[in-house]
Amino acid sequence: MLIIAGLGNPGAKYSENRHNIGFMAVDAIHRRHRFSPWSKKFKAEIAEGEIGGEKVLLMKPQTFMNLSGEAVGEAMRFYKLKPADIVAIHDELDLPAGKARMKTGGGHGGHNGLKSLDAHCGKDYRRLRLGIGHPGDKERVHGHVLGDFAKVDRTWLDPLLDAIADNADLLLQPDESKLMNKLALATGGKEEPTKAKAEKPAGQSHIRQARNNAQPKKLPETGPMAEMLKRMFSKKDD
Repeated sequence: MLIIAGLGNPGAKYSENRHNIGFMAVDAIHRRHRFSPWSKKFKAEIAEGEIGGEKVLLMKPQTFMNLSGEAVGEAMRFYKLKPADIVAIHDELDLPAGKARMKTGGGHGGHNGLKSLDAHCGKDYRRLRLGIGHPGDKERVHGHVLGDFAKVDRTWLDPLLDAIADNADLLLQPDESKLMNKLALATGGKEEPTKAKAEKPAGQSHIRQARNNAQPKKLPETGPMAEMLKRMFSKKDD
């Protein structure tokens, strides 16, 4: 089983906040795939279903953001799962709005939801980071994060959420490059080169490429240099 946990704050007051983009993503997955109705367990709203033939538990912790790990950790222990079996979807200040990145482990970067998951689940879970942009001033961060998405944000937010739902099966795969490309294209970005595309052709080191591209120099046919070369390379009698 895989746990996909969207991070956010419970209640209608917070439902459209930038901080709740994790909840929004999990709701989009729930709408697109066959899942049970939402129910309450593990201090969270949960729904069970399958994606790509794999059992998945969707979670929206109801403990408020800074205690998210209590809910996810309880579910992880109940199902005897490892941190690697968890995907947390959350807002990311340090990414431009609409950008997405996937990573495993690492620091919490001051994100209270991740800080709580680190404490209750360990650090080696996967994180789908969804950019909400930075307001540019540290003093405005709190209001930005807990502010609602603007109407103009819907031009990238809705396609991003739809693309996450459409490609949720890629969340189950260890190679995140396919998912990142799908999300980038959905929000008007460019496809990023995969590892295979980025590698140089086999056996073509930069030295060999330089040799292949180099033009052979024409040897002199007359003059002292020509005579010297003839003596050096002419066949000697046995």
